[in-house]
Amino acid sequence: MTDPQVAILMLSLFIVLVLLGFPIAFTLLAMGVGFGYYAYYQSAPESIADIFNNNIFYLLNQNTYSVMENDTLVAIPLFLFMGYVVERANIVDRLFFSLYMAARNLPGSLAIAALLTCAVFSTASGIVGAVVTLMGLLAYPAMANAGYQRSFASGVICAGGTLGILIPPSIMLIVYAAIAELSPLRLYAAAVFPGLLLAGLYIVYVMVRVWINPALAPKPQEDDIPPKRQVYMDLLISFVPLTVLIMLVLGSILGGLATPAEAAAMGALGGLVLAVLYRSLTWDKVKQSVFLTAKATAMVCWLFVGSWTFASIFSYLGGHDVIEHWVVGMNLQPWQFLVLAQLIIFLLGWPLEWSEILIIFVPIFLPMLETFGVNPYFFAMLVALNLQTSFLTPPMAMSAYYLKGVLKNQIQLMEIFKGLMPYLAIVILCMVLMYQFPGIALWLPDYLFGVWVP
Repeated sequence: MTDPQVAILMLSLFIVLVLLGFPIAFTLLAMGVGFGYYAYYQSAPESIADIFNNNIFYLLNQNTYSVMENDTLVAIPLFLFMGYVVERANIVDRLFFSLYMAARNLPGSLAIAALLTCAVFSTASGIVGAVVTLMGLLAYPAMANAGYQRSFASGVICAGGTLGILIPPSIMLIVYAAIAELSPLRLYAAAVFPGLLLAGLYIVYVMVRVWINPALAPKPQEDDIPPKRQVYMDLLISFVPLTVLIMLVLGSILGGLATPAEAAAMGALGGLVLAVLYRSLTWDKVKQSVFLTAKATAMVCWLFVGSWTFASIFSYLGGHDVIEHWVVGMNLQPWQFLVLAQLIIFLLGWPLEWSEILIIFVPIFLPMLETFGVNPYFFAMLVALNLQTSFLTPPMAMSAYYLKGVLKNQIQLMEIFKGLMPYLAIVILCMVLMYQFPGIALWLPDYLFGVWVP
């Protein structure tokens, strides 16, 4: 076999192993080391010590060191810690019920409150699993008790929870910035309006759907509604402190006053302060937050080490060149290239998660952006929107499995899948709108940081 054929075999074998359930990070690492040993192989070892006389081990060491000294990635554990502290401070449950009471006269008020809470919590967390799990425990029982259709209620929670990988401070955007060597500040600015647009489309869909079929979401009983003064006071107490924290964090980033890591540190401290103000900070909750942060951060770091090793060997063997020559040889127009790239990413979302798609497959397209004259930040936002579908497309719709995990026998998995389908169409609609009006993604970063020049 030629080296490019070995590279394609390497990629195919990786997909098969992931589908069989092997851990992603260590599968990437094992594949990179195994095929890298072949790629850098020079002569048969004369002793046991010579077995390790191969450049793949030097590459692995260098990649590990590069991840450890990457300033952009420092923001990840700090944002994670902020999200976990806020989650355990009982802020989100107060916010949800306050928004529900405030929106009580709108069609599908509970669903709207769930979507708004997901959007707000996403900006404080950026963790899809945390948002879906918490809202599954908090919002789904409330909707079920209010007589909401189960598939409709589950679709709202799963779709709203995925906003966490798009709305800043998205962990996914930090990872993307490190992979594509783009400015995380510009990426955050570019994601603001697409995130708000997608959340707005979700809310409009819910209101229209319930207006057409009120049986999906019955209105709250008058006896369950507290006095208006109490509603607005509860909303003020639960919404304002969290909103101030979010605005300080994002404002300092977008205003150029702080790096993402510095803003994340401020957010982590602010999360602790909020927990103290709400009298919900305990040593046990702090320990849980630290443990979950360390666990998630370790996963991300090993993903980077494994993916950079895998990608380096894949490129060394000529895999990137094969795919690039194939795409360029099709003589595509820029819009055709964008459609092809997004279609491939969309299809990959059926069996794979966002991390595998982003770390392994997106870098294949990045070198082609200059060839087709595509703005890398615009492409990043198309990818960010598209990756929403990786959480919503069966059979690997992780948001559905997160929700099923907390609801257990209260709902069937197929009911959740049924509730997800309309939101897939909304994500695609949002991508079409952004393609037709690129300013949705590019206006704010260009306004804040100047027009991007290649």
